[in-house]
This record gives sequence, structure tokens and C-alpha cells, in this order.
Amino acid sequence: MKYLYLIILISFSTTAFCSTGADTLRLTLQEVVDLAKKNSIAAKQAVTVRETEYWKWRTFKSNYQPQLSLSGILPGYSKTYTQVLQPNGTILFQPIHNDNSSLQLDFSQTITATGGTVYGTTQMQRFYDFDRDNVLYNGVPYALGYSQPLFQYNSLKWDKKIEPLKFNESKQAYIESQEQIAYTVSGYFFDLLLAQVNLQIAETNYTNTQKILKIAKLKFDLGKVSKNEILQLQLEQLNAQKAVGTAKRDMEIATLNLRSYTGVEGDAKIALAIPGSSINMSVSADKVLAEAFANRSDAIAFIRRLAEAKRDVAKAKGQSGLVATLTANIGFSNSSQKILDVYKSPQNQQLLELKFSIPVMDWGRSKSRVKTAQANEQFTEYAVEQDKQTFKQQIVTQVTLFNMMKEQLVFTAQADSIASEKYQIARERYVLGDLSITDLSIAFEENDRAKRDYVAALRDFWGAYYQLRYLSLYDFEKNQKITYK
Repeated sequence: MKYLYLIILISFSTTAFCSTGADTLRLTLQEVVDLAKKNSIAAKQAVTVRETEYWKWRTFKSNYQPQLSLSGILPGYSKTYTQVLQPNGTILFQPIHNDNSSLQLDFSQTITATGGTVYGTTQMQRFYDFDRDNVLYNGVPYALGYSQPLFQYNSLKWDKKIEPLKFNESKQAYIESQEQIAYTVSGYFFDLLLAQVNLQIAETNYTNTQKILKIAKLKFDLGKVSKNEILQLQLEQLNAQKAVGTAKRDMEIATLNLRSYTGVEGDAKIALAIPGSSINMSVSADKVLAEAFANRSDAIAFIRRLAEAKRDVAKAKGQSGLVATLTANIGFSNSSQKILDVYKSPQNQQLLELKFSIPVMDWGRSKSRVKTAQANEQFTEYAVEQDKQTFKQQIVTQVTLFNMMKEQLVFTAQADSIASEKYQIARERYVLGDLSITDLSIAFEENDRAKRDYVAALRDFWGAYYQLRYLSLYDFEKNQKITYK
């Protein structure tokens, strides 16, 4: 009978997991990450946000470039009745029928240092009275001027400090979004990988239980095992069959989630390769902190938030007390019945104007506004300092976790190997009649648990790896900063 048991054992060792067909899409972890970064909705949203921030930056830059604009009224036709005030104070409604058209070309250039604006203009106006068949032209051949706010908040100067920080922050935020996608999709990857491993375990256990039950029935016929042991095996066979159904359901759900996130279309099955358990990289907290403060959008945001707080104080001060604007321009103007005559011997025109506003009694409003801005500035300084400490602690913790995950992965791999070898020995001993069904069941469970623990350890390790990339925006394998076009 021992020879018969050995023959059955040989057939028993064959795998129960069916090989994937030709229509199966086989993917590694890196390939899944690449697919998500290319096709996922999150990736497309990140690209859209990046483009939006880019055009905001272009809009900001244009504020410091010369501006040229053409405005006018063409035509300015009107036929109606309008009220006309008479010398005696009465009103008469008189008919009018005319065309009052105009064109104006304006040039302006802002001065960042002072907040002032240099401008130039040329104008032409044509008035035609249809009732009297009369044409009159009025124009400004050219005029130059300068407008300078006095004792006011200079938005140009502050925007030039803050907007570059915002743009750089948005560029780093885009890289962070790509690394966040990698971290997120790795979770979906391991969800499906664990579901596939569970299905493989369930199908293998179901097949093995069937074969063990056959051997047990043969032993029962020879009086080697009890009826209770047969019933126990039959119960385990039913449980294994139920586990197969549950594993198939979980795998379908995990496959759907992965397809949905990565944008993988089609009906092909997905088979995932188990990723490696080691990475050629060394990580120290000091290195990660240095790279994080050099690369992360949060680090830029710390500087930006402080600058915005100072800007708000300057704005509050600039809107308090004396507020004035000095405007001066010189040029030429003329009117004539012929358009060319407007440009012949035009008359000088000058303008010098100082507009000002001084709060005489505001019941402390200006002072309160300044004090509020100063208090907010102080609060921002404290908040930024606290956020820096949290930022540092998060990175140090993640580095510690990553190094721990590396060690745990080695131990889990060893445990999986030992459990698998122990399971093989237990099967052989049971076939040879040297092991109870209880001990065999324990070996089953330990082997299954060890395989699931190994996949879970892989998940923790790779999750910590991608989280570390996200926190530092640095590729520690290639020893270079992470960039995207």
C-alpha cells in the first residue's frame, strides 16, 4: 500500500492553478504604475491643473509687459429726440440725427519699482450732423503721461515676489500628483495580486483536499482512519469549494477597480507578476529631509505663506492714512472740419493732477485693519513653524517605516519558505500514515497564512517605497530628483 500512496502523492503534487491563456494581459508593478500615470483620470486632472497654473503664470508675466490697445466707437449713429435745457430754465425736446465715431490707440507700461504707469495715447473723433450736413473732427495727435500712486500698496512689487513661488509650487505639486498616483495604484495592484494569490491558494487547497479525501477513503477501507476523519475532510472540501467562489468574486472586484483606475480597456484577463522583494537603495532621514525641503511644494508653500502674510500687512498699511495719486501728461490736440488739418499746428495740452484722500475720523478702522494683518502675520509664522515640524516628523517616521518594512519582508519571505516546506512534509507524512488530519490541517493553514503574509509584507514595503518618493520627490535608486515633462 505504501507504493500506492507514493503514486498518489506524485499526482497530488501537481499544481491546481490553471495557466493563463493567450488573451491574458501580464503586468508588472512598474507597468501598472506607468499605465496609471498615462491613462488614469487622476493623471489627466493633474495635467489640466498644471496647464491652468501655467496660463495663470503667463497672465502674471503679461502684467509687466508693454500693453497696446485699440478702442473706439464705430459707428456712433444716433437718430432720436433729446432734452435741451433752455436759457430760461425750461426743457425742450429737440431732434438729433448724427454720427459720433471715435478711435483711440493707447500704450502703457507699468513700473514695478514704484507701482506707477507710463502711458501714451492718440485719438481721433468724427462728428457728422446729418440734418445740417456738417462734419467736425477732433483729435489728439499724441500725448504722453505718467501716473504714480503715492503712499499706497504696490501690488506689482509683491506679486513679483509671490507669483514665482506659486508657479514653482504648482510645478512641484504636479510631480507630487504623479507620485501620489503611483502610491494609489500600487494599492489596487496588491489588492488584485492578493485576490489572485487567494484564488490560487483556494483552488490548490480544493484540489489537494479532494486528493487527500481519496487517500483517506482508501485508508478507511483498510481500517486505517476513522469515520470522523472522513467527515472532517469532507467538511474541509466544502469549505475549500466555498473559498474558491469567494476568491473568484474578490478577484473580479479587484480587477474591475484596477481597470477603472488605470484606464485599461478590453476583456483580457489580467495576471500580475509578484514584484521583487529588494531595492538597491539606501535611505537616511537626513538625505530625505534635505531633498524634501529642496523639492516639495510644501517647502515652497512655507515661504509663500510668510510672504503673503507680509504682503497683507503692507496692503493694510497702504490703505491707511494719506492715499494719493499724482498724474501728469503733455501732448497736443486740435479740431477741424478736415481730418488732416487736425494734425496741422495742434495746440499744447497739459495736465497736472494730484488726487488724495485723508481719513479725518474713521474711529480706529485703519489702525484695526493694520493690527489685524500684523496678528495674522504672527499667527502664520507660528502655523508655518508647526507645519514644518509636522513635515519633518512625517518624513522621519516614513524613513523608519521603510527600513523596518525592508527587514520585515526578509523575515516574512523566510517564514513563507519554511511554511511551504513544512506543508510538503506534512502531506507526505499524512499519505504515509504518519500524521493526523488535525496536524495536516494546521500545516494547511500555516502555509496559506504565510503566503498571504508575504503578499501583505510586499504591499507594505512597496507602499512605503512610493510614499517615500512622494515625500521627497527623489529617486533613491537612480540618485536623482524626480522630474516629468
